[in-house]
Amino acid sequence: MLARENIDRLMGLSGNVRTTEGDKVGSIGTFYTDDDTGEPTWVTVKTGLFGSSESFIPLQEATVDGDDVVVPFSKDHIKDAPRVAEDGHLDPGEESRLYNHYGLEGRGGTMGTADVDANYHRDAADVDAGYNRDAGDNRDTDRGRDDEAMTRSEERLNVGTEKQATGRARLRKYITTENVTTTVPVQREEVRLEREPITDANAGDAMSGPELTESEHEVTLHEERPVVDKETVPVERVRLEKDTVTDEVQVDEEVRKERIETEGTGPDQTRR
Repeated sequence: MLARENIDRLMGLSGNVRTTEGDKVGSIGTFYTDDDTGEPTWVTVKTGLFGSSESFIPLQEATVDGDDVVVPFSKDHIKDAPRVAEDGHLDPGEESRLYNHYGLEGRGGTMGTADVDANYHRDAADVDAGYNRDAGDNRDTDRGRDDEAMTRSEERLNVGTEKQATGRARLRKYITTENVTTTVPVQREEVRLEREPITDANAGDAMSGPELTESEHEVTLHEERPVVDKETVPVERVRLEKDTVTDEVQVDEEVRKERIETEGTGPDQTRR
């Protein structure tokens, strides 16, 4: 059985419960101590999804290894233990069922009622301080306090936003072909026959040549033809821009809250 000083050290640490074969059962939940002696007698281990279930394990043959508690029971055997309300107290009947499951004797020898008649209470500090119990758990966590007060809790809705991809946009450039018709002015040379009569002014030029001869005179004609050349020039730049648009989305969700009623304090004295 673990000593009280072991429990004081383990409280506040994030230790686990392991089997003697080295299998991890789950994280340490709560230690239960004897009302008479104050010695730790039971420990709960958190199992299931997110530690949603707790199983009781006796500490009679348990040992401490670093921050962990080592017990001589298999993982399946622990998970099959009778479900007992983890309400801060073990009554004799609940303790008897647990001892029978683990094949152990109660305090004082046999498992008779007299041997388990002493009640047990849960240690005030939960070992795993970061463990959040389900908001819908209706167990009274104020039981055992001396101020005769009850804590009322309620759910509050926390709404946030997350960014997720809804689509993709891209720019794609492709080539199209179209016909372009244009008019280009071109020039060409043509032959025109001109006759110049002989006059007194030019008679000298006409008489300076040979008397009678045969001759030819050739003239070269020119013309322009269209020449086509293509060049690539930038005409426009296109880009994608993102704009952030804010919309309002209405969220409709149910939240639960606890109500407290009083009895025996007079007519119509219900307090909420």
